[in-house]
Amino acid sequence: MQILIVIGAVVALAGIVGLIWCILMALKARKTSSNDEELRARLQRVVIVNMGALGLSALGLMLVVSGILLA
Repeated sequence: MQILIVIGAVVALAGIVGLIWCILMALKARKTSSNDEELRARLQRVVIVNMGALGLSALGLMLVVSGILLA
């Protein structure tokens, strides 16, 4: 079950990288947006990616926990 733990760790790490990318994109959008509508449109796209990255991270953590329990 060590392979399940390793795969889960990689998936969780990919989710965390996605979350960091979302933070950087939101900060960039705040600095470069000229009006509220443009900022809102950019942040809506970032929120979609953010939810996906959060789900990916949670899935990875579930894989790690299930690998530990099955070991």
